[in-house]
Amino acid sequence: MKITIIGINYAPEVTGIAPYTTGLAEGLARAGHDVSVVTGLPHYPEWRIAPGYKATEPTLINGVWVRRVRHYVPTKPSPRGRVLMEASFAQAAVRAGWRKPDVVITVSPTLLSSAAVVAKARLLRIPCGVVVQDLYSRGVVETGAMSGAPARLAAAFEGAVLGSASGVSVIHDRFVDNVEKLGVDRTKVTVIRNWTHLATEEEELVREEVRAAFGWEPSDIVAVHAGNMGVKQGLQNVVAAGKLQGDRDGENSRVRFVLIGDGNQRRMLEEEAGGVPSVSILDTLPDQEFRSVLKAADVLLVNEKPGVGEMAVPSKLTSYFVSGRPVVAATDPSSGTAHEITLSGAGRLVPPGDPAALLSAVVAVGTDSEAGERMGVLAKRFASTTLDARTAIDSYESWCHSLVARCR
Repeated sequence: MKITIIGINYAPEVTGIAPYTTGLAEGLARAGHDVSVVTGLPHYPEWRIAPGYKATEPTLINGVWVRRVRHYVPTKPSPRGRVLMEASFAQAAVRAGWRKPDVVITVSPTLLSSAAVVAKARLLRIPCGVVVQDLYSRGVVETGAMSGAPARLAAAFEGAVLGSASGVSVIHDRFVDNVEKLGVDRTKVTVIRNWTHLATEEEELVREEVRAAFGWEPSDIVAVHAGNMGVKQGLQNVVAAGKLQGDRDGENSRVRFVLIGDGNQRRMLEEEAGGVPSVSILDTLPDQEFRSVLKAADVLLVNEKPGVGEMAVPSKLTSYFVSGRPVVAATDPSSGTAHEITLSGAGRLVPPGDPAALLSAVVAVGTDSEAGERMGVLAKRFASTTLDARTAIDSYESWCHSLVARCR
């Protein structure tokens, strides 16, 4: 098949949706398909265009024809700024050459570009599938960006976009009911999970050497949060836990909270964590170093703002599980994150927005090496059995075939 994939996030971005869109494109290309991608300029999670990147004609990268289009990037991603970015990418994406594909796949978010792509595909009578990584209408409510009539309008718009597509793929079973509530025929919805995109077979650095390189003592309990620092992560809770443990004596004083990445909340977090020795904030790390840090940690953190639960399943979990380290998740008990932790047995849940509970869980897991080892083994097992990349790509290939067959 000739397959065109359209999504604003793509490599070299290393967090969020980009690794999965990139992996999907390259995986389908390895399976023998002619794959092209229309994508944006690398900007996430820093919210600034990476140096050296500009709009390009299609360029062959790892077997995929990649075309980058110019679009607006807000320096501060407010709701208005995001809308402007989505609108500018949507306009550029529909104007770009699609290379006469047999099927088009668009990735949401961004929803505005997905709407434009679906509309153009219908006009050209090309099958079009939408991959839903985050539920847009749930996100604007759970992050507090919208409520009332605007939120209902967003839900109606998302339902119309997804309902107009030839098919919809979601990354978790829990999304199916929510998509159906948007008015989408359940028979059009397919579940294809995200997968572990970190390499696992390369030679690893000695754990003690990695910890020493970052100034972590052997007796420290190192709790690492990796990825986007945005509103939905609610990372003020982690900083508050760091401040709380700084006021205590004993084993809690050994805890180090390490936040790795970037995002629109980073500057605020740096200000709040100023003068707190137990909290450090690091830039996004190169892949190999990132993998080594995850494996050198005692605990890996997922932290979500209270009220966030149905909009997404954090992409960081796939990387966490393959690292073989225990996870502590501050999340709503009904969230997708809680479901994954419970299903895998890979960690411990605590209420969101409760720094004392977060600190206590980190200490408990970090000091119980036997339990931590057991959780880590379960995490790696879950990654290998449920989050397998080949299974996911095979499922997407079958989905593409079904979209073509459905529209004949």
